[in-house]
Amino acid sequence: MYNLKIFEEAQSLGYKIFMNEPMSKHTTFKIGGNADVFLVARNRKELEGILHICKVNNIVPFVLGKGSNLLVSDKGIRGVVIKLEGDFYSLSLIENNKIICGAGVSLSKLCSFAYNNSLSGLEFAWGIPGTAGGAAFMNAGAYSGEMKNILDSCTHVTPEGKFETLSSKALCLSYRHSFYCDNNNVITSITVKLKPDDKEKIKIKMDGYMNQRKLKQPLEYPSAGSVFKRPEGYFAGTLIEQCGLKGRRVGDAMVSNKHAGFIVNTGNATCNDVLTLISIIKNEVKKQTGVNMECEVKLVGEI
Repeated sequence: MYNLKIFEEAQSLGYKIFMNEPMSKHTTFKIGGNADVFLVARNRKELEGILHICKVNNIVPFVLGKGSNLLVSDKGIRGVVIKLEGDFYSLSLIENNKIICGAGVSLSKLCSFAYNNSLSGLEFAWGIPGTAGGAAFMNAGAYSGEMKNILDSCTHVTPEGKFETLSSKALCLSYRHSFYCDNNNVITSITVKLKPDDKEKIKIKMDGYMNQRKLKQPLEYPSAGSVFKRPEGYFAGTLIEQCGLKGRRVGDAMVSNKHAGFIVNTGNATCNDVLTLISIIKNEVKKQTGVNMECEVKLVGEI
């Protein structure tokens, strides 16, 4: 009943809102049941209003980026999902080689903007299918680079509607973790500090990383990227391959034959298929190597 109440209130305020929205449309895995309420925030005022509605209804909303590191339950998400659009797609260059970027901007667009302004430091992120906000949230990284190295600050809004800015030192950035993993603040923009460089040199780096992705990663199938965090002293994909799990399937979920660190959706895989396959991988790797595998992919929704 409260979901209908939220819908009616948000609709009366002119917000962009959907009921029973299929989350499979919003994740790179192409998996997930329906979200009860799916709200789009196009500016700060709308985001404040949505957060107020959630607060008075005792709901902790889920903020969605590109859905690139998510596994959504087959039963879907109870409550509210928020998608940032409009003003949260803004990009601007400021002094001292800094870029202010809305949380909803794709990493590919941010990388292109940096390249067009002859700024280096983001090349590692070229091809990561996420948003700037999501990348800051999980301190995304690849090819020995990570957001920690370039983040200057983040601006967020608290559940009470207060906007705050934190410097990089206050973000508690570590391997696939940030300050935001431990609270319900919503990142609204990030500022990155880069270094001037020759455009051709930047392009060579970007092309090199993209070619490696195409060569080594199963980009031809829906997936959520690397399923497991890198165990200390090991590579997750190498461990899984050594345990003979490449090509292992549960339903339409399969350990990629191209890169064992990826589980791919070969057709109509369900969340349950993926979770069962994850369990098999964890158990087999632990049995054969003694190494505990920890998921990097975030499970969201009603189990």
